[in-house]
Amino acid sequence: VQLQASGGGLVQPGGSVRLSCTASGATLDAYNIGWFRQAPGKEREGVAYIYYRGGRVFYTASVRGRFTISRDNAKNTAYLQMNSLKPEDTATYYCAATPRSLILSSWSLAGSYDFWGQGTKVTVSS
Repeated sequence: VQLQASGGGLVQPGGSVRLSCTASGATLDAYNIGWFRQAPGKEREGVAYIYYRGGRVFYTASVRGRFTISRDNAKNTAYLQMNSLKPEDTATYYCAATPRSLILSSWSLAGSYDFWGQGTKVTVSS
């Protein structure tokens, strides 16, 4: 499966943006999806995860209540709705996929995923 992340850009603090992760080469409903981010000089961080059928989701603590991960398997697309954005959310965001169902201790590990998109940059600044 090939993944294409899109939707990044410049947004003011407190603003919102929705990222999309579109799959090609395979149907997305066979994969569990994770969103990661990497800020300059920092390690890649797991942000959110959604089970291939939806329903089971995980978030890192710093985004819980502000970000929402979702998917539309009919459109072969997963989303990350980001609200109440803060300057510390500035990063390049990546989507990733794995056919394995992940658990609380593994979803945020980059090594748990088999396929990665190219990343889309989000800059939160006034």
